[in-house]
Amino acid sequence: MMKEKTAEQVWNGCLEIVKDNVSPQNFKTWFDPIKPIKINNNVLTIQVPSQFFYEWIEEHYITLIKKVIKKELGAEGRLEYNIIMDNASGKTETPITFKLPNINTNLKNPSVSMPIDIGSGNNPIKNPFVIPGLKKVQVESQLNPNYSFDNFVEGDCNRLSRSAGYAVAQKPGGNAFNPLLLYGGVGLGKTHLAQAIGIEVKKNYPNKTVLYVQSEKFITQFIESIKNNNQNDFVHFYQMIDVLIIDDVQYFAGKEKTQDVFFHIFNHLHQLGKQIILTADRAPVDIQGIEQRLLSRFKWGLSADLQAPGLETRIAILDKKVYNEGIQLPKEVNEYLAYSITSNVRELEGALISLLAQSSLNKKTITLELAKTMIDKFVKSTAREVSIDYIQKVVCDYFDLAIDTMKSKTRKREVVQARQIAMYFAKSMTKSSLATIGMHCGGKDHATVLHACRTVNNLMDTDKRFKAYIEELEKKISITN
Repeated sequence: MMKEKTAEQVWNGCLEIVKDNVSPQNFKTWFDPIKPIKINNNVLTIQVPSQFFYEWIEEHYITLIKKVIKKELGAEGRLEYNIIMDNASGKTETPITFKLPNINTNLKNPSVSMPIDIGSGNNPIKNPFVIPGLKKVQVESQLNPNYSFDNFVEGDCNRLSRSAGYAVAQKPGGNAFNPLLLYGGVGLGKTHLAQAIGIEVKKNYPNKTVLYVQSEKFITQFIESIKNNNQNDFVHFYQMIDVLIIDDVQYFAGKEKTQDVFFHIFNHLHQLGKQIILTADRAPVDIQGIEQRLLSRFKWGLSADLQAPGLETRIAILDKKVYNEGIQLPKEVNEYLAYSITSNVRELEGALISLLAQSSLNKKTITLELAKTMIDKFVKSTAREVSIDYIQKVVCDYFDLAIDTMKSKTRKREVVQARQIAMYFAKSMTKSSLATIGMHCGGKDHATVLHACRTVNNLMDTDKRFKAYIEELEKKISITN
């Protein structure tokens, strides 16, 4: 008797087919996070991390999934999603089941509650809350045209947020991720992405009223409305907006009256299926001083974070910026900036502008030496240390090796020696732990790093040529001249 397949075996069989039909990046983003839970009576249960994730999978890959499940389980195969949902008592799993032969790929699953945009269509429902005689006037969106999706560089650090934002722009108010809350540290692109959504909505729906407003501006306007005794006009103005973008909502903290008026505006817009987009510098759970009833509404839709950009993304951002400015930058200068500024996009672009200014004002050609001098002054106040990534790049360039080769498991003598030298400099020139250094150098442990440092020190004592290599590399890696 043939042994029945486990959930993991069935899902792995599905993934083998999926891999041949989607790009590697899309596979990593949308299929890697899925976990098979169980299989019972031809029903495969998989766990997805959020409601938004479920919506995206069903909208973009349901036809493919239908085929692979049918191949693995037969015509009677069924798929059940377990969706991780946030609620007041913590995270829970919500099961959603569909039978594959009856799937309609043009419709959302009827068991999922979707907001309906009742303010659009051939027979729009009149808003009874608007003051009689107050007509819907043309509202300036306050959007910066430079903050478009075309100018937003996508990477692993922001892919989910960008995908969610783009989906919102295609169907504002008509998705499960309403509100959409984008959060992350300073200079990581929250404002850019939020405005890009607004710009895309204006392009797709010219008749929709889109408004971007900073939280400080909203607070100031509200205070002015109290002084001028026209709070009703203030509230009704915001109730007319189709897509409302509030930047930096964490500044509402401690301002009870502002929170109260925004609570009512939020409810009104949400009930009418209008889209709300918020940004914050931290996750909703970490925002202090905001009323619980308002925080709970922030969690109704999707909270998507933007993280610090990786090396490839930083290089791509600089390439995009340089291209848009119509200038040429030596490749080694571009890479040096990307390796040196790791904190956020704003500082990275600021460093590029400073370098261009130095070159223009002093009538100097942009070179690697000029970049090193500028970077030293630009980040002097932050007590910056050289990064492990940059050390690896300099060492690999010196020995004419690919970084991937150095990080591989190969035991070729020249590769092992380059790896040991990179570990040696990482230990002596950064504050990183031995475990962190080992992880960056191909997943080695701390004992391997210690052994590498001892080997390099011993060779420096016994081999003059090797010592010369180390001294030359140290000059190349060093930021100061």
